Amino acid sequence: MPYDLNEPLVIGISSRALFNLEQENEIYETRGVDAYEAYQVEHEGDILPKGSAFQLVKAFLKLNERSDRRLVEVIIMSRNSPNTSLRIFNSIADYDLDITRAALSGGAEIAPYLRAFRTDLFLSAFEPDVQQAIDHGVAAGRILTGAAHADARRSIDQIRIAFDGDAVLFASESERIFKQQGIEAFQQNEREKADIPLQQGPFANFLKAIAGIQKQFGNGPEAPIRTALVTSRNAPAHERAVKTLRYWGVRVDEAFFLGGVSKTDVLSAFGAHIFFDDQSIHTEPASRVVPAATVPYRAGDNPNQ
Repeated sequence: MPYDLNEPLVIGISSRALFNLEQENEIYETRGVDAYEAYQVEHEGDILPKGSAFQLVKAFLKLNERSDRRLVEVIIMSRNSPNTSLRIFNSIADYDLDITRAALSGGAEIAPYLRAFRTDLFLSAFEPDVQQAIDHGVAAGRILTGAAHADARRSIDQIRIAFDGDAVLFASESERIFKQQGIEAFQQNEREKADIPLQQGPFANFLKAIAGIQKQFGNGPEAPIRTALVTSRNAPAHERAVKTLRYWGVRVDEAFFLGGVSKTDVLSAFGAHIFFDDQSIHTEPASRVVPAATVPYRAGDNPNQ
């Protein structure tokens, strides 16, 4: 009987998000695909260093040890060719990661395969693939690469995920009003529509999938996943956000309505293992203290345009 990918939470991850491949990527960008392929084959036995999403992926896979059924499936989704992939799989085996599936497109676009693998979240360092994933309706983020958060000595016992609100959990309709008409028009719109749920953003379904896992473990301090809304909204615009989550039937464990205050210190205090935001002015400083990923706008939906 075929394995049903509709059951677990499916995370697609590029090799450069899972491992630190910055040196190899520079070879690809400066010397071309043939030099990159030759280098990877020559170094096939060299284990890759951990990348910025390594600890998060390892923690998600550990959830499977807490259930009698598989809760999470992680799939390598890469533009690597099969010939250059052996170093990746050798590294996966060396780190004892329970990852057995891959989509290796050999330079072709990844987006068509995301739906085929029922992907709930896609993390990549390659912005065009992330943009195409968002345009195909898949929650996706361009993770800021490097090894700054890869080698934390303490394993992750409770996964902490932080989300921005508008253009991430929620659609960008309200953000468009703010960008085009200013803060007063935005606040008035949110007061008048406080009882009207916001439309779903690109990460709404991912949050719902996370909430489904949370329900299996309860709300106690030992719950394996904890979520936070970290948003520039503040009163009175907070009410619509809270009521929208209530309407969706999901919860976030913590919420921070910052009203323009920097998100970085709050994210550090929360201890986020990943932070999703639509603006690099938030993700780039945040990435110095927590892993962060930038969520692009869907094509034609940029409130700045």
